[in-house]
Amino acid sequence: MSDVRHVLVLPDREAAEEAAQALGERFGVGEEPRIVRDALAGEDDAEDAQWLVLVGDEAELLDAGALDAFAGEWEGWREEP
Repeated sequence: MSDVRHVLVLPDREAAEEAAQALGERFGVGEEPRIVRDALAGEDDAEDAQWLVLVGDEAELLDAGALDAFAGEWEGWREEP
């Protein structure tokens, strides 16, 4: 994957998969975003995890504010990598 420029944090796998698919449609992301499970510190339960969508943006064409609003549609947010 190219240089990761944006990390979207989402509450569950379904939201992460939907958001990853919608990224290409809405923002024209050329490279497939990666989906990664991020277990919360000290939690063993699979339910206690966040899902990350890692978005490459080598050319820095994606607007951080637009991505933050986009993640909010799935009750998530954007973090700096």
